[in-house]
Amino acid sequence: MLSWSITFFIIAIVAALLGFGGIAGAATGIAKILFVVFIVLFLISLLAGAVRGKQPPL
Repeated sequence: MLSWSITFFIIAIVAALLGFGGIAGAATGIAKILFVVFIVLFLISLLAGAVRGKQPPL
């Protein structure tokens, strides 16, 4: 999920440099949504591991 977020962010940067404002804005919005979903799922997995008593890998 994080890799998709980074991919859309890079697409947004390239589109902005080439002057495609609409595409850059859309790609930025998608990247933000995917990043938030990644953070939420990451926190849920950390909490589930803590409830089960497992330590996260370092």
